[in-house]
Amino acid sequence: MDNTEVVEAMERISHQVHRTPLKQSSTLNAFTGGDIYLKMENLQRTGSFKVRGAMNKIMSLSEEEAGKGIIAASAGNHAQGVALAASKRGVPSKIFMPKRTPSTKVAATKHYGAEIVLTGDTYQEAYGAALEEKIKKGSTYVHAFDDHKVMAGQGTVALEMLQQLSDLDMILVPVGGGGLLAGMALAVKAFNPRIQIVGVQALGAPATYNFFTGSNKGSLEHVHTIADGILVKKPGELTFPIIRKYVDDMVTVTDEEISYSIMFMLQREKTLVEGAGAASLAAAMCQKVKVQGKKVGCVISGGNADPSKIPVYRDLSKMARQVHHIV
Repeated sequence: MDNTEVVEAMERISHQVHRTPLKQSSTLNAFTGGDIYLKMENLQRTGSFKVRGAMNKIMSLSEEEAGKGIIAASAGNHAQGVALAASKRGVPSKIFMPKRTPSTKVAATKHYGAEIVLTGDTYQEAYGAALEEKIKKGSTYVHAFDDHKVMAGQGTVALEMLQQLSDLDMILVPVGGGGLLAGMALAVKAFNPRIQIVGVQALGAPATYNFFTGSNKGSLEHVHTIADGILVKKPGELTFPIIRKYVDDMVTVTDEEISYSIMFMLQREKTLVEGAGAASLAAAMCQKVKVQGKKVGCVISGGNADPSKIPVYRDLSKMARQVHHIV
């Protein structure tokens, strides 16, 4: 895979997805001492960047491949992207989702026209069920992250950011299986290798972080985080070699730190973002990376949070304030 695939993806999907804002917050800049730019993929179609990869993959399929129907596994956001892209292509889709997927994401996926199967407790278990179905029915599988066309679609986030502001010093990217991080890192390093790319993963599900740092190269047995969009047990086989080659660093953030960032966005920016979407901002706000005096892009990857969980985020946020001595 090379950057030409990301450029081709940009041309293929530009009329199907939103060009999301790259916005600043004076409150956030004052708080961090950095020049922070938020890439608002929570305002993307379906409420997440995931539609970019799904749209690029499905619009790239041959008539024969598309005609077999689309099958996928997802914790929620990829499901909505696949459902929308399949409907645009005029083909049926069937999505396997973990039982713990927020009801808002399940309802939205159904709204976009997909058939839903709730199974297993994690993405990995839903993925296994989807593969069994693929073998049985012969449907075309669209992976949530471990696919070059999907990665290329996600990489268009970086191309937009560079068009909107070419002299960023650093970009913070949330990481689950690594599709967004791999696609963005590939694109950024092709056009401006000076920009640092830093992956941000939830401490409760640190598989890609562990691989990157060499602390653990196996699949995790237990994962738990409020950031359900990045709740995976192991990184992608295709994504990780790209991450290892192009990503400069990786850090982890706690659920309390993620919650603090969610509440900051809700209270100060009047925007509800999901756990995965707040992870990169948490790294900047809780000093997991040095942002002082730098132009830093934070990918707010999604906004499909469950409003009923706001009291949980509020309570966890208080704990983060105590740890980091935040007023």
